[in-house]
Parts: sequence; structure tokens; C-alpha cells
Amino acid sequence: MMMTQLFQPLSIASLVFFRIAFGILAFADVLGTWLYYHVQERAYQPENFRFSYIGFEWVQPLPEPWMSAFFIILLLNAIGIIIGWRYVLNALFFAVGFTWLFLLEKAHYLNHGYLFCWISFLMIVLPAHRCWSFDAHRNPDLRSAVTPAWCIWILPFLMAVVYFYGGLAKLNGDWLRAVPLKAWLQQKSSFPLIGPALAWPGTAYFMAYGGLLFDLMAPFGLFFRKTRLFVFILAIGFHLLNTLVFQIGIFPALSICLTALFFSPDFPFVWARKLLARVQESSFSWIAENRNMEYWQFEPGYRKSISGFLVLVVSVHLLIPLRQHLFKGNVAWTEEGHRYSWRMMLRSKQGYGHFTVKNLDTGEEETIRPSRYLSKRQNRKLYAHPDMIWQFARYLRQLYQQKGKRVAVYAHIQTRLNDNPYQSFIDPDVDLGSVEWTHFKSALWIMPPEHRPG
Repeated sequence: MMMTQLFQPLSIASLVFFRIAFGILAFADVLGTWLYYHVQERAYQPENFRFSYIGFEWVQPLPEPWMSAFFIILLLNAIGIIIGWRYVLNALFFAVGFTWLFLLEKAHYLNHGYLFCWISFLMIVLPAHRCWSFDAHRNPDLRSAVTPAWCIWILPFLMAVVYFYGGLAKLNGDWLRAVPLKAWLQQKSSFPLIGPALAWPGTAYFMAYGGLLFDLMAPFGLFFRKTRLFVFILAIGFHLLNTLVFQIGIFPALSICLTALFFSPDFPFVWARKLLARVQESSFSWIAENRNMEYWQFEPGYRKSISGFLVLVVSVHLLIPLRQHLFKGNVAWTEEGHRYSWRMMLRSKQGYGHFTVKNLDTGEEETIRPSRYLSKRQNRKLYAHPDMIWQFARYLRQLYQQKGKRVAVYAHIQTRLNDNPYQSFIDPDVDLGSVEWTHFKSALWIMPPEHRPG
């Protein structure tokens, strides 16, 4: 029964809507990354130190002018996706290129970037180019007003995961005390008109509990027809407020577009008819007439392959956010299992410190300030993330080994989580240069917090 529902024909309208929206957001995100991180910050220079994702150290930036050419190609791919020109090829190139760009620098990690990587690869296999596209115009046999149901359902499922796990992550003592929202909103007190309202302590509590309830409620409220429109209106307000307060790139716009996919698959045409009252009904008549399903007469083997693919995608997205429970301690402090778990805007961490490089042959010690080697963003992120501290220690060890020296590298880091005092973050007696990284085992050299958040 479930397999039959996965392949029932539904209107392709919402998928076409998302293809265009995705392409526009892709263009905006790549352009912003190019102009800010590459041109202004020069973050992708091959000679610069980079925090690679562990296991993806082989992903390297290109020298100029090839790096700029790469960005231009990604922008052209995004345009190809928008207009549906050679869609599959452009979607493939964009997915590979955007993921490669994402993997270049861990200090630039954003949740929307991770989500965008997943969606990019899904877009390759979604037939979003079979309507309102240059491909469908050039090849009438490709044109169809319907698509299998799974192509419509998979995208809102991803958004439901983001909402639900984002809500679960807010069930902690600090968030329920409106920490760190109080501090963040105080910093916005100079905003014109709304500054005093943002700085009022009650606003922080309203946003903390409102965000918690909305995230947990949204997937279920969007599922039911009677509550869908109300929750969608709340979602627009929720994401616009996030845009105003936190400036988090395209994530709010992407979230609104994904949330809209919970509506009936033909909602773009229904809304267009209501908004464009002067447009004749006949302008949309071809949609009902062109319900070509010949393309979707699937063989049993193909149905099983798609079903297996969907089980894999769903399982990965449901399980990855739970991996934090494989580690001991508070994930907000240890960061083990934090990424890819939709723990968004939950904590504030600051730190400072230095590294000590000890010559094992002479006993001489040298103090290293990370800011000598890192960008401002890298330096700020370093003190909050043990894996980055470990990577930088390994980098220092390699530098000295290239000079023919045997060294040990120790980290002296003080870090503060939310409104707790600064304390030792890393065991200063552990030689991080000789420690191996473990993906599914707690790092014993991360010091336990003296003041545990709730």
C-alpha cells in the first residue's frame, strides 16, 4: 500500500516552484560566498591554513583564476536550474561543486549549507524540469504536469526533520532560561524602532518558548489540512524574525520555501489564480490536459530501487541527529555530535588561549598564538570546537617536523559556555600532536564543565 502511494501521480507544480526558488537561493548563496569569503576575506587561497572536515582533507581550493572560474560555473549552473536548461547536467555539476565548496572550510559551517548539500543531490533525481523549463520546451515528450508522489514528499520531510530536531535541542535548561537569547537581543538594542522591544527581558523568554513550541509543533501542524495555513503564517513570522535578529543568510528563505511544500502539490497554480485575478482560467487549462504518465510506468525493479533509496535517505536524516548520544557529556560543551544535528542558535561560546610547542630533544618550549596563522573567523571558532583545536595542534606538529624537530603540542584554552565563567576546555597535559582522532568515542582530553548547563 505504501509503495503504491509513493508512485501515485501528483501535480508537478510545487516541484517546479521549488526548482525555481532553489536555483535563485543557490545563485544568491554562491554569489555571497564568492564576494565575501573569497574576494574580501581571501579564505580560499591554497597557501592559507584551513580547517578541513576530518576525512576530507583531500578537498583543496584551486589557485586563481581557476577558483573564480569555479564560482562563475556554479552561478551558471544555478541559472540553468532556474530556467530548466539541461537541468540534470546543471543540477549534477552544482551539487558536486557546492558540496566541494562546503567541504573546503569547516569554520564556515552553517546548517543551511549542510541542508543545501543534501537538497542539491536530491534535485538531480527529482524531475523538476518536466514543466515550465527549456528542456520541456525543446522536448515535448518530456513535458508532464504530474510527478510521482515521492518526489513531492521527500523535500518537506527534510524540513520536518529540521523543525522537530531543532525543537528537541531547545529542551535544555539554558534555553528555558532564555540563555543566550538575552545577551544576543541586548546587542540589538540600538536597532531603530524595535531596539527597546528586543532588549526587554520578556522578549527573550517569548522567543525562547515560542521558538521551542513552534519547532515541535510545526511538523504535525503542517501535516493536517485544517492547521496548515495557520502554522505556515507562523513559520513566515518565525523565519522573518530570525532574519532580522540573526542575519543567517538564505536559511530563512529556504525554510519558508520548504515549508510551503506541505500544501497541496498544485498550490502554486491555485495561489496564482487567486492572486492574478485578471488571468483567464484558460491560461492554466493546458496543465489539466497535459497529464502525461507514460514516463512514469515504472518497472517493479525500479520501484524497489526508489523505495530502497528513500529508506536510506529517511534513515540517515533520522539517525544522524541522534549520534550525540554516543558521546559522554553535554554536547553544547564538548561539541561531539553537534554538527548536522539541527542544534541551531542554541549556545554562545567564547574562548582564548595559546599552544605550547615543546622540543622533545632539547626541552625548549615555544608559545604559539593561533591568530598568527588563522583568519578572524577561524580564530573565533577555534576556541569553541575541540576538533579544530586538535587539527591546529596537528598542523603545528607537522610544521616543526618539516624542520626536523620532534615536538609535543599542548593546548592551553579557556572557554565559556553561555553565562558560565571561563574554565579549562582542553587538558593542558595531553600532547594533542600525538593523539589520534576518534569519530565515535568521547575525547578524554576535553575537560568536563565545572558548571553544567541544564
